[in-house]
Formats: sequence, structure tokens, C-alpha cells
Amino acid sequence: MNNETSHHKWEQGIIHLMNLDGWDLEWTGGAMEHYDAKGKTPKGFDCVVEFKLRHKYYPTKILEKFKYDKLMEENCMKFYYVFDCKGNYLYHLDTLVLPLPVDVNCKATEKFDREEMIDKKCYMISESQASIINKY
Repeated sequence: MNNETSHHKWEQGIIHLMNLDGWDLEWTGGAMEHYDAKGKTPKGFDCVVEFKLRHKYYPTKILEKFKYDKLMEENCMKFYYVFDCKGNYLYHLDTLVLPLPVDVNCKATEKFDREEMIDKKCYMISESQASIINKY
């Protein structure tokens, strides 16, 4: 199983767990959407969720400005879910107060077989800004 396939299975597993907790989400990660899941929150509101799996721990979480801007075009609630080796963090983007964006050297694409790096405008958001935090 390649990294992209395992990443997609991870996203689908998280969606399954969220659905057990009252969400009603379907995975959209195979499509060319700017989010990985869409559906309903536990309170029945339409929503989209973008997932990020980080294999390393960073005390601040990176949110690409381009991705944020695309998500904010959606006419529903928007969430950003970050999972790393120390916990998981769910950010409610509609209420998130963002710092000024900074340039971060990132992979040019999320395709796992590409290593080209470019500078991207990103928001550095703190763990404490997450709506839900589960640490282990």
C-alpha cells in the first residue's frame, strides 16, 4: 500500500469515528475538492472538513492560506482537523481568529511521490485555538 492510499484510509477511518460521535460525513478525498469530507455536524448543520495528518509534532499547526480561502468560499460550516503523534485538534474555521500569514517552505503538491518544495503563504495556529483537543 502506498503512502497516498494509506493516507486516504486514515481519512476514512477518522470520518468513521466522527460519524460514531454524531457527525454524518462522507469522504470526498478522492475528488478534486478543497476538503476531504462533507456532510452534517452532530447538530445537523451542513459542513466540510479538511484533514491534515502530520507524522511529526509541531506546537503550532500550519494551515495554508490558499486552502483556507477555498474552504471559506463554501456556504456551510468549515472545520480543519489536524492529527499528529501527540493528539488531534479540530478547528472551527468560521470562528477562528487568524494571525498574519507567513511564508513556509512546503511541498509543491500533496501528491506523496513529489518532493519539489516551494514557499506557500500559511497561517500558524496554536493548539489552544482548537475547538476540540484530544491529547495522548
